[in-house]
Amino acid sequence: MSDRVNVTVDGVAVEVDPGTTILQACEAAGVEIPRFCYHDRLSVAGNCRMCLVEVEKAPKPVASCAMPVAPDMVVNTQTDSVKSAREGVMEFLLINHPLDCPICDQGGECDLQDQALGYGVDSSRFDDNKRAVEEKEMGPLVKTVMTRCIHCTRCVRFATEVAGVPEIGAIGRGEDMEITTYLEASLESEMSGNVIDLCPVGALTSKPYAFTARPWELRKTETIDVMDAVGSNIRVDVRGREAMRIMPRDHDDVNEEWLSDKSRFVWDGLNTQRLDRPYIRVDGKLQATDWNTAFDAIAVRLDGGADKLAALAGDLVCTEGQFALKSVMEKLGSPHLDCRQDGAKLSGPRANYIFNTSIAGIEDADALILIGTNPRLEAAVLNARIRKRWLAGNFPIAAIGQPIDLTYDVDFIGAGPQTLSDLVDGKHGFADILAKAERPMLILGQGALARADGAAIFAQSLKLAEKTGMVHEAWNGFNVLHTAAARVGGMDVGFLPGADGRDRDAILAGCQSGDISTVILYGADEIDRDELGDAFVIYIGSHGDRGAHGADVILPAAAYTEKQAIYVNTEGRAQMTARAAFPPGDAREDWKIFRALSERLGVTLSFDTVDALRVAMFDQAPQLAKLDQVLSPTAPENVLESGSLNDEGFVSPITDYYFTNPIARASATMAACAEAKTQRTAAGAHVDGTGSNG
Repeated sequence: MSDRVNVTVDGVAVEVDPGTTILQACEAAGVEIPRFCYHDRLSVAGNCRMCLVEVEKAPKPVASCAMPVAPDMVVNTQTDSVKSAREGVMEFLLINHPLDCPICDQGGECDLQDQALGYGVDSSRFDDNKRAVEEKEMGPLVKTVMTRCIHCTRCVRFATEVAGVPEIGAIGRGEDMEITTYLEASLESEMSGNVIDLCPVGALTSKPYAFTARPWELRKTETIDVMDAVGSNIRVDVRGREAMRIMPRDHDDVNEEWLSDKSRFVWDGLNTQRLDRPYIRVDGKLQATDWNTAFDAIAVRLDGGADKLAALAGDLVCTEGQFALKSVMEKLGSPHLDCRQDGAKLSGPRANYIFNTSIAGIEDADALILIGTNPRLEAAVLNARIRKRWLAGNFPIAAIGQPIDLTYDVDFIGAGPQTLSDLVDGKHGFADILAKAERPMLILGQGALARADGAAIFAQSLKLAEKTGMVHEAWNGFNVLHTAAARVGGMDVGFLPGADGRDRDAILAGCQSGDISTVILYGADEIDRDELGDAFVIYIGSHGDRGAHGADVILPAAAYTEKQAIYVNTEGRAQMTARAAFPPGDAREDWKIFRALSERLGVTLSFDTVDALRVAMFDQAPQLAKLDQVLSPTAPENVLESGSLNDEGFVSPITDYYFTNPIARASATMAACAEAKTQRTAAGAHVDGTGSNG
């Protein structure tokens, strides 16, 4: 006997699950239903009434978004009464709308325009003066034209339900009702930009993008974000060579349809402070040069051998580039290389360094322990997924680290390694909660791993996972949350110390002692120049940031929007970017730089094309060939010498969300966001929170 419900929509019979709304049943039957307030990922409000349909035996049209189907229900969506009702609703909704499409930044992409054409009327019976509403201050990201607002409350529900920062709401009643931030202040959420996509009428638009371009002027490219390790699917819109905006794309298993503010608004950083030609340092000053001269300077430096050569890879570099540089280092005979520029103590099988549960798998967990991580700043979209699971109920969460507001209730049970040891020894009550859970999970952050005792913390975390049954045939709850988009890919291709090779800490120590005389910084901008001592520094990257400032030779490379390359997100999902624009000036794709350099150094690499490079790379790391797949994880293993724990508390590596990488630091929009946050803090506003919801 089937549990499905039979529904007839415009004469078409469909079967749907119990609890399905009439609107969803209509879509299953291939019938489009107009809507403004309804959204698949938000709660049902039922206040715009645009989705009215006729149900057999019902006395009047019903709101299809709010009514569930019943067995043998007959629905009609094309009758005269439905048409008349929709036209009336549309006329009412637009009663105060200025209808200023020519000057609206949503013009050409507006739900209102589409639905007014399809379901509205061409005139209005309203002759009185239209209501005008003052604009609201929502910070440097969201521009408001609140006279356009139709009170659909999508922004209100998003802020409350998804972002977990209930700052947007309605004040007033009747004609005086307005949507606003309660304190007329900048939005605090790292997800605030999503209200722009949600607004169906142009009341909320992008402030940095305002009046800069029209959608039909832009070339749209679907690609992958690298501002964090989530690997959000995005669309980059370009005019000429300049990036004009970044939008989210749907991917239910990664970012759903959300995007963090840094990923969305960093686009202006792609156009500024770019390296567009090679440079060499002469008499203490950087001078522009050509590629051959730059390569000659490197060749002269390495003429005496590569035993004192080391390489460090940064946070935004691609997997192909790391594989090419590793191949050059191998041919030169240097084992000193590391992709862990923060010094994270990670190694061993793949299960040791990925988010084994998967991002979507968070919704299946029934208990969570956070260790040395602040997912709200380190991976805002992933944090929204945790909040989504928490809202579903029966999801206890504990954390070891700094008390902060993560937008959901968290029991902060301690500050550092001692609490972790107590959990392992069963001295804390949350250990029992984890042990009793069917699908417990652990998230280990870089704030715990990028320390001197990171290996010992990893070992303790693994013991906790083993003792509480986090890893078994049907479930793997041991997770590492990365902050760098390049990290998993680098570890997959083995951009790690070889036999007798130095890791990041040992390389820096070698620079101080003179054992390392030449360092290649491949996009590694978080290394202090003083830590490199008197070493000769070769920098390959896209922006004139910290790495370039202290370099002796600079080779300009492409940014993530200017190349087709593979990035692997924190859950081990390989995804390929697409070229949205060409690199500026003489800048080149990363792998081409290393291929040309290898030829000049007399150690020519075996591949001449990116396809040949990938064949060699896939031979070493076959999982990278399986694009957009999360492979079944194995069990993690402790392969490092643990050492001893210290008493320091865990601190997130992200101290300023808006300035975590060279592209973000080049962005004027990110600078404005950082300034707005500083002003809120100075005014005594609630910024970091208490660690609970509110």
